[in-house]
Amino acid sequence: MTSVVISGTGLFRPQHIITNAELVASYNAYVALQNERHAEAIAAGTREPLVPSSVEFIEKASGIKQRHVLEKDGVLDPTRMFPRFQERADDQLSLMAEIAVDAGRQALAAAGKRADEVDMVLCSAANMQRAYPAMAVEIQHALGAGGFGFDMNVACSSATFGIEQAVNAVKTGTARCVLMVNPEITSAHLEWRDRDCHFIFGDVCTAVVVEAADTATAAAQWEVLGTKLATKFSNNIRNNFGFMNSCEDSDPEARDKKFRQEGRKVFKEVVPMAAAHIEAHLGTLGFTPQQVRRYWLHQANLGMNQLVLKKLVDREVGDDIAPLILHEYANTASAGSVIAFHEHRGDLAAGDLGVICSFGAGYSIGSVVVRRR
Repeated sequence: MTSVVISGTGLFRPQHIITNAELVASYNAYVALQNERHAEAIAAGTREPLVPSSVEFIEKASGIKQRHVLEKDGVLDPTRMFPRFQERADDQLSLMAEIAVDAGRQALAAAGKRADEVDMVLCSAANMQRAYPAMAVEIQHALGAGGFGFDMNVACSSATFGIEQAVNAVKTGTARCVLMVNPEITSAHLEWRDRDCHFIFGDVCTAVVVEAADTATAAAQWEVLGTKLATKFSNNIRNNFGFMNSCEDSDPEARDKKFRQEGRKVFKEVVPMAAAHIEAHLGTLGFTPQQVRRYWLHQANLGMNQLVLKKLVDREVGDDIAPLILHEYANTASAGSVIAFHEHRGDLAAGDLGVICSFGAGYSIGSVVVRRR
């Protein structure tokens, strides 16, 4: 069986940052405007007033301190509360492809690969900018890669699910070198006017090069020992925004149909599922959770990650075992665990074991067990 390695990663990080203080100021200005607009209904008891947010609430609920975004003025405008992107012509590179090409070139450089050596491009993200042509095919064209490309979507597990598709393609001979990208423009699908989730997401793009070990030349390589995927249907994280919305006669005052979640239910249900998934995966490979040098987990919630690890190793662990990037990047959907891997792997020695794991809507859980070569 062909040995497969991750030979390079890349990270595109937008230049704009929104701090919690900035976000709270704009959200609370929006709340004041809405409560003034509906003052009579609130006074009559037919409408509940909106509740302000606070920096303390955000950090206690999530551990997030800031987020990177592609555009911040529109988000922080209390009369708008979503990004302001310029429309691009069909002959221009799309925004999602642009950031994917940037991250992809970084990953290829790290792997010591030319774009024309790539024969499969996989664009795997929580949302796609359009239905077709596939984002992956546009990225493939912009890079000058060969072979083929396609898109896939498994919400916050899109990257780990994408890595498995890449690994399997190399193992079966469908491809020799795969570029898997995760362009996450989460600012465009977040409901910034909802206090329960207005702080969660940030924009980013990650990229991973997966290839056969016998073709890899990078100084640092990570052998993929195994991948494991699982899904279980749940409505607790949902995005109802799609092409059929324009056919529905919806209430214009209704909440945005994009991201929403039942956060407490997600926490309660996903934590034991994720811990059991990782432990079972390691067991099939002959390892215990205690043998893992580092866990690069999905970055959605500080408390969630801490509890997953406590269930796995039966003790509190610090950033050395499970590094966090949540405070700087916020939740970046599928990219979070790859960012953690990208930024916090250089100090591991040959033979060290690691786990890249994501969990999110679906529910979906994906794990990738790797070993430093």
